[in-house]
This record gives sequence, C-alpha cells and structure tokens, in this order.
Amino acid sequence: MRHQRVMKKFGRSTAHRKALMKSLVTNLILAESIRTTLPKAKEARKDAEKMVTIARKGGLAARRLAASRLQQPKAVQKLFDKIAPAMEGRNGGYTRIIKLGARKGDAAPMCILQWVTAPEAVDAAPAAEATAEEAPKAE
Repeated sequence: MRHQRVMKKFGRSTAHRKALMKSLVTNLILAESIRTTLPKAKEARKDAEKMVTIARKGGLAARRLAASRLQQPKAVQKLFDKIAPAMEGRNGGYTRIIKLGARKGDAAPMCILQWVTAPEAVDAAPAAEATAEEAPKAE
C-alpha cells in the first residue's frame, strides 16, 4: 500500500528519476517554458517552486544549495538574477500547467509547464524607469 507516499516513481530507478527532475527544472529555468507529460510536470513543479523559494532568500548558502540541485551554472545565475526578482511579490504558486491534450503516439496527456510571471517583464521595467528618469535631466 502507498499510504502517504507522494512521489511518483515513473517506472525508473531512483538515480534516473532524480536526474529526470533535475533536467526538467533546469530546462524550465533556462527556457522558461517546457512541454512534457502531465505527471512529470506535476512532479517537476514541486521542485521548481522550491528552487524559487531558495533563490528568493538570496545569499551564498542559497546559491550553493541551488547549484547542487541544478545541472548548469547558467541556470543558477538566471534563477537568482531574473526569475526570483520576478516572483518577489508572490507567496507561492510560481508555475502554471496548461493542458494540451493527448500525445498522438501513445495518448499520454501533454501539457506546458511555465512560470506565472515572465522573467523578461522584470528586465523591461527598469529600462522604462531609466528612460523616464533621463528625460527630466535633459530639460
């Protein structure tokens, strides 16, 4: 019986399953949106939201913890520099799952896993503020 067992096994060994989740979260951070099966997205969402919570704390210890859980240094940098600041006002619920329907080959339920707030919105806001501040100085 599976009483109080929350993780799905996906028919993989422990190491394979952990590598799969690391890969999904790393690619979600780098690409900002991934297309995968619904059960994998639901499991990856748990890890991705924990990574954002770690990144919002900031600091060296949090950065090292994130680096140990992600596969690429670029992903750690993007998580701390773009994604965490974009999620600053939220108390959780950093990702969304959009269902796409069944895959043609095996009828697996497919979905898109993406961030709720686009990280580029954070980059665009300071640029707009900078141009607004420069205009009064020119007059």
